[in-house]
Amino acid sequence: MTTVTQTRTKREGNISDSFVSLSGGARAPLPQRFLELKKTLVNGHEGRVVDSWNRLLAQLKQENEIIATEGPRVIPSLNFQDLDDDLVRLRDELEKRGVAVIRGVLPENETRSFKNEIEEYVKQNPQTKAFPPNDPQVYELYWSAPQLRARAHPNLLRVQRVLMKHLWHTSDSQSAISMSPVSYADRLRIRQPGDTSFALGPHIDGGSVERWELNGYGCGGVYNKIFEGTWEDYDPWDASTRIPAIIDNYNGLGACSMFRMFQGWLSMSTTNPFEGTLMVNPAIKLSTAYLLLRPFFRPVKDVNLMCREEYLAAENWEFVGSEMTSELQGATPGHGQELNTVLHPHLDLSRTMVHVPTIKPGDFVVWHCDTIHAVDQVHKGNSDSSVLYIPVCPVTERNARYLGRQRNAFLNGTPGPDFPGGRGEADHVNRPAESYLRSYVNIEGLRAFGFEKLDPDRADTIGARNITSLANEILGF
Repeated sequence: MTTVTQTRTKREGNISDSFVSLSGGARAPLPQRFLELKKTLVNGHEGRVVDSWNRLLAQLKQENEIIATEGPRVIPSLNFQDLDDDLVRLRDELEKRGVAVIRGVLPENETRSFKNEIEEYVKQNPQTKAFPPNDPQVYELYWSAPQLRARAHPNLLRVQRVLMKHLWHTSDSQSAISMSPVSYADRLRIRQPGDTSFALGPHIDGGSVERWELNGYGCGGVYNKIFEGTWEDYDPWDASTRIPAIIDNYNGLGACSMFRMFQGWLSMSTTNPFEGTLMVNPAIKLSTAYLLLRPFFRPVKDVNLMCREEYLAAENWEFVGSEMTSELQGATPGHGQELNTVLHPHLDLSRTMVHVPTIKPGDFVVWHCDTIHAVDQVHKGNSDSSVLYIPVCPVTERNARYLGRQRNAFLNGTPGPDFPGGRGEADHVNRPAESYLRSYVNIEGLRAFGFEKLDPDRADTIGARNITSLANEILGF
């Protein structure tokens, strides 16, 4: 097995560096090149874009009411023991919502014990970085023993594989992707009651301005249908367009360069709504279309001059045309995409950001990589709200190259390539080594970590077989 050298080493930092709102920095105006980009995206079909915007606003108004009325009940819940049947039964809702809770993926007692083990690891290593430094809620830990065991757990790997194969598809059978899970080493959260510091508002990971850039998501034409004025034809679940997309053009701290089909976390605690938990906007297609079209429209009259309903009416919004600016609301190069009620009023985020339902240790929560999500502004519960961040990632060339660099980071005890740099856990007492991983993890887990040769599935497409072979070559097998 050959080694893969790490590139683009990042400075030290923490999760707050990923978002302008958490870092306390000011959001500077975007360069004029973004004005030229916006003109290019809609040039020649401005009329269709205007018509599609009006259709979108009407649809959003209806869907917002459903979400606000249903609240957490709108989010599909599946049972691990009935996973295949539940995926068939709930498929339409899953595709529409882009969010799911999978119950009982790991045993409850085992998963709860992870938190205690992590706290002991931190106690042994007081130099562990966290946010905020004076009252840690999110830890810059990637290689603790519980994180390794959770990522490689056979049940979790099965859920990841099944979710990818049931909900995602390829419009081109030769697309270089395999729906076999590979591991992505992310942080963890142990949020304490009363915390207000980790108050991350509505946002989307996976870049920001890249969603509009031709050399970003445009490389795969991910959102072409939206920019062409036919958002109804946009397919959020087509993996073929995502493979060539570049989602990190600015090497931001915490900006994800790996293709994560779903973001996710494994709960280590029992957590109710308002207790420091996740909130989502469960309308994946509509919210994506609105985010991307919003920079091309403006209100005719300000909200202060009329009632809210009149302000939001389609008649009060116009295509900016010749007065277009470089603005992409909430998008800052090198940071995550942020949203709010002022910049994105038609999403009605104060009502449509709904909590995930009550979660227990061992439950796995996933959301589509374009889902708007947030965390409670205040943790109003009486006990910790603790999770291991574990996304769902397929095999692609870019993911395989990242996996090789991440494997080196694990061996060295440093953060993964996407994350703030420094020595990380290199000097941590009782940091697990490769021997620990091999003693606890089966062959599927070792493959997901890049320590064993990937094995193609007999039902794989031509593209999947080809990328498996290439990935093995990249990883040195």
